[in-house]
Amino acid sequence: MTAELVRGQNHPLSQARLEIRVSAGTPIVAAAALSDETGRIHGVEWVAHPGAPTQPGLEVSRQAAADHRLAVDLDALPEAVHRVGVLLALPAGGAGPVRFGAVAAPFVAVTGLDGGEIASYTLTGLDAESAVVALELYRRQGAWKVRAVGQGYAGGLAELLTDQGLPQARQLAGSIDEAVAQGLARSVQAPPPRTADGDRSRQTATPALGPDQGGTAPQGAPGPVPPTSPYGGQPPGVPGQPAPQPTYPGTAPDPSAVTQPSVPTAGSPIDYSHPHRQNTAPPPPPPTAPPAAPGQPAQPVAGDATGWSMEERLYNQVWGMFEDLARTTAAYRSAVDFAESRMDKELEQVLSDPRSRIGGQGDAAREAARARHAQLVAQAREALDRDIAQLTAEADVVEPALPPAYARWDNPVWHAYRPPMEIPMALRLGDLHLPEADRIRIPMLVRLPLERGLWIDSGHSGSSDGSFTDSHAMGRLAMETAVAHAARLLAVYPAGEFTVHVIDPAGSGAQPLAPLVRSGVLAAPPALGAAGVADVLGRLTQRVDLVQMAVRGGAADSLPPGFDTSQQLLIVNDFPHGFDDRAVNQLRYLADEGPAFGVHLMMVADREESSGYGPLLDPLWRSLLRLTPVSDDHLADPWVGHAWTYEPSLVPPGSQVLQQVLARVAAARTKY
Repeated sequence: MTAELVRGQNHPLSQARLEIRVSAGTPIVAAAALSDETGRIHGVEWVAHPGAPTQPGLEVSRQAAADHRLAVDLDALPEAVHRVGVLLALPAGGAGPVRFGAVAAPFVAVTGLDGGEIASYTLTGLDAESAVVALELYRRQGAWKVRAVGQGYAGGLAELLTDQGLPQARQLAGSIDEAVAQGLARSVQAPPPRTADGDRSRQTATPALGPDQGGTAPQGAPGPVPPTSPYGGQPPGVPGQPAPQPTYPGTAPDPSAVTQPSVPTAGSPIDYSHPHRQNTAPPPPPPTAPPAAPGQPAQPVAGDATGWSMEERLYNQVWGMFEDLARTTAAYRSAVDFAESRMDKELEQVLSDPRSRIGGQGDAAREAARARHAQLVAQAREALDRDIAQLTAEADVVEPALPPAYARWDNPVWHAYRPPMEIPMALRLGDLHLPEADRIRIPMLVRLPLERGLWIDSGHSGSSDGSFTDSHAMGRLAMETAVAHAARLLAVYPAGEFTVHVIDPAGSGAQPLAPLVRSGVLAAPPALGAAGVADVLGRLTQRVDLVQMAVRGGAADSLPPGFDTSQQLLIVNDFPHGFDDRAVNQLRYLADEGPAFGVHLMMVADREESSGYGPLLDPLWRSLLRLTPVSDDHLADPWVGHAWTYEPSLVPPGSQVLQQVLARVAAARTKY
């Protein structure tokens, strides 16, 4: 039976290998600190954090996420260690919450490897704190116990680590923040959460939890679903790079109608303050399909989520499918890891007895352990296949029903395209999929207006299918990807409400840019040379300054007559060629301040080549969402942090759909 702890209460621990599961309403950073009998941390090597996730007896998540799973092996801890503190902190430097009092109370549970909870603690009563010691595992008279601590610090991790006697507290806190920020360019923007009264009932099967894990729970039920087990599983990420880290802040409050409406942070109620949308909870979806027969899964229907319009219902349904696939895959991976851990333990017990190392008795024990492993894995795979079959059926009916903003370029909906009268909720930037469910493609939808710029990485890279592309071809593919994204943005905005500028210093992108240039949808021909770079950057920087001053001065309606209030997109090709230090600083300014005031950035550049500028470009790189022109597994989901394979949204070879759409956009702009 689980012990539900209150602050200061303790509970004995009967197992040495434990998992600490953390569930929060917003992405948080999880760390673990080792200390001596007095509670003092001896050095930075005694802290496991996203920048150094593995220490003796400890392993923590490499990312900021709403759900975490920390691994602890008490028998593997150094003899000098008498305490293990579980530290939680809100990511620093983002646009998300800055105090725990503004988010749902975090929930922490200590479990065994079989998934059974030993003790749990809900951290209530937090207010201005941005870092907290949630739990403490401590050794007393040779036995280990867990204590609910809940000690918060308004000064963040630096103050927390200083209080625990670490001399390098501020330096370590800075390195943790840096490690978390490194994953910003590899994160998928979080969706608005579903409200309690608007949560749709999904019909997928239960997660793939084996019977040795305490049974199953309904998919989508409250509480964390663990990611890949920290014992023996490779953490999500790209080898040689920091693991993907979903940082999912909501947008900063927008004080003016000139800029974008606010998007809720994870864990907060859905914000329906979008123009022309009511400020109440959405109605439930209409009953569009007959109920399923007993024992049979319900037939999927496009638009079965909640929302005020079909567009909004489809948006919520896509994110529901995304979350369901992430969580059911996490449950399957967890079940497989548990089966492997159990088999290893049983084999270790067999080998530890000299009498069973040889002869038929030992062979029988080993075969029995392997058979139990195979049975658990088969049960987990059966449940996963059941979930995938249901999600596949749902994807088959949802994809054809998507509006142009959400649809692939090969969707017939584009042949009937007409410029819209209103801005859609979101835009499709590509597809996401996992290796366990390769047939299911989840549309990658991001909210509009864009909250972050895009970095289309043209660097030499191997795609997920093992093929390699040379640097010249990658540069061309990257520009074609940027043009496809820009064309889609132009197509989904009403006429005259979206403007595109291009900087191409050396003219190397002339051929991929031809569709935009020939159709006449650009604000001006692509800027060439250093003079063109300076001119475009100067005008857009002045625009941001002007709107910023008007908004902050409470005079948003006093902008000059004829001022272009449309959203602005700047495409920069072949960066950093043609950019001096002043131009680089202007780009950083546009990346940081531009989105809040209607100016967005799309960089097409080789990340490795751009690193020649050193740390000057690091903030620019981290502030943009990294996309690739080829399939690549560099993005993470906001729930459990799987590494998802991203496939860009490109126009099919030989198709004329892009030219047709741009021609209609240009005609509508002429009438406007």
